[in-house]
Amino acid sequence: MRKGKCMQEVKQPNKKPFIFYYMIALIVIILINSLLVPQIVQRAVKEVDYNTFMQMTYDKQIDEVQVQDNQIVFTAKDDKTIYKTGLMDDPDRTQRLYDSGAKFSSEIVEEASPILSFLISWLLPLIIIIGFGQLMYRQMAKKAGGDSMMFGMGGMGKSNAKVYVKSSNGIKFTDVAGEDEAKENLTEIVEYLHDPDKYKEIGASMPKGILLVGPPGTGKTMLAKAVAGESNVPFFSMSGSEFVEMFVGMGASKVRDLFKQAKEKAPCIVFIDEIDAIGKKRDGQIGGNDEREQTLNQLLTEMDGFEGNTGVIILAATNRPESLDPALTRPGRFDRRVPVELPDLKGREEILKVHAKKIRLSDDIDFNKIARMASGASGAELANIVNEAALRAVRDNRRFATQADLEESIETVIAGYQKKNAILTNKEKLIVSYHEIGHALVAAKQTDSAPVQKITIIPRTSGALGYTMQVDEGNHYLMSKEEIENKIATFTGGRAAEEVIFGSVTTGASNDIEQATRLARAMITRYGMNEDFDMVALETVTNQYLGGDTSLACSAETQAEIDHKVVELVKQQHQKAIQILIENRAKLDELAHFLYERETITGEEFMNILNA
Repeated sequence: MRKGKCMQEVKQPNKKPFIFYYMIALIVIILINSLLVPQIVQRAVKEVDYNTFMQMTYDKQIDEVQVQDNQIVFTAKDDKTIYKTGLMDDPDRTQRLYDSGAKFSSEIVEEASPILSFLISWLLPLIIIIGFGQLMYRQMAKKAGGDSMMFGMGGMGKSNAKVYVKSSNGIKFTDVAGEDEAKENLTEIVEYLHDPDKYKEIGASMPKGILLVGPPGTGKTMLAKAVAGESNVPFFSMSGSEFVEMFVGMGASKVRDLFKQAKEKAPCIVFIDEIDAIGKKRDGQIGGNDEREQTLNQLLTEMDGFEGNTGVIILAATNRPESLDPALTRPGRFDRRVPVELPDLKGREEILKVHAKKIRLSDDIDFNKIARMASGASGAELANIVNEAALRAVRDNRRFATQADLEESIETVIAGYQKKNAILTNKEKLIVSYHEIGHALVAAKQTDSAPVQKITIIPRTSGALGYTMQVDEGNHYLMSKEEIENKIATFTGGRAAEEVIFGSVTTGASNDIEQATRLARAMITRYGMNEDFDMVALETVTNQYLGGDTSLACSAETQAEIDHKVVELVKQQHQKAIQILIENRAKLDELAHFLYERETITGEEFMNILNA
């Protein structure tokens, strides 16, 4: 390469859009109205001298006359030809015209109104041309297979980003509760957009991209909108799936257009929701999804190309961060990962209070109790709980929601609505009563178990014939080996009660079996709570924010041994549950019959009978 030469941007010629042809049509109309129309109108009027006008007056050949400011316009009786002549000083003109029998009352030439003239001469031709152009465009689009194929026309390659302009009444951080750590991380972005010089002075640069990760419904999108609301800057919102097109190159074109718009409105925020739709890892296989990979490559280029995105901050949200391409998540692109996890007890309480402001509530609401009952719920689920409580109050013809409404709405979200048409036989009802009391009694007689909140045998739409609700007193982040074993024993308590009382088993324990098996397997393969395998990871977890799909990472012989250990562990806890129920047989019978009669009992009623 020669010295003194440098890279210069090569400007690509712009394709002429449809507006260019509309402007040409407008110019043609102006020329026609300015030059051609006056000539045509002028030719329709015959100009004569004043002598001819006087002679035709004497010959009585004039039919109608109009004397104007600077000319005389008249018509002949025989051929109705329109004539005009110059105006001269002639005192006898009126008398001669009167003697000739000419008409003075009616106008010879009617002039159209300016509005009508404008509509006919200018607007109507323009409408016809535009309408014809649009018709031709649609016909061409149909033949070519839609707008996506019309290169250089219409909205091909245009991003469908929703633009939210500056607004003083948008979503703020105060509207987002329960995510204090995430808000603290994002506050820096707001401060940078307000005062970038403070960061430039020390030489610090803000992250180009911030990735919000977490389970569905935790408020990732709302946090992004809150950043825009606090910053008071334009906010571009687009879903990752909107970039995916049928034709190769369309997605990349949308990415270019999005960033072009963003640079024009900088400083601003670009938010891409569900970015995993276009940001999945590239496998390099021939014949793969070329469109998605081209879109991803264009996104990577826009995020750190030759051109700096000054003042453009990119926010993205996903619940599958492990599936993203490493080139997308490296420093310089998405520099910061902000986890938006499920809220803790304090966070759930704050979220409930925020959503509770939207409905009418009684004065005796215990939000702490509701938050404890809704353990593991996301922000979206908590909002649904509050809304369900309001709907229940309306169904009961009440003007406000109560504590009972909120508690019932939690049960609705967890187990579904009460099944009104499900009528159990007396025997089935008794079996379900013993089953649920079995769970509660085993839990109560073990240490480190969550207290029983409610027991019911009313069938639910989820398929459950009854359930036992346990509520922890506070936050619970760690579980010991003993606690997990007690939990497994509690799951087996329902089946154990059926065996102790009826000497038989039913299908009612299917969900209990699934949960007990899952916990037992996790103890061995993931938590390292087995002496034989010690601290060896035998299982990998993927999609942790979407339920956590697991897959064993061991040999077939080891898998067989794991299965044996799982069966042994569950059987051991099952025998422990049976032993607890046998030792407390009298209380089991008393509580089961009490539940059979009442159908629903509280944790307080349960403990009073148990401790009596």
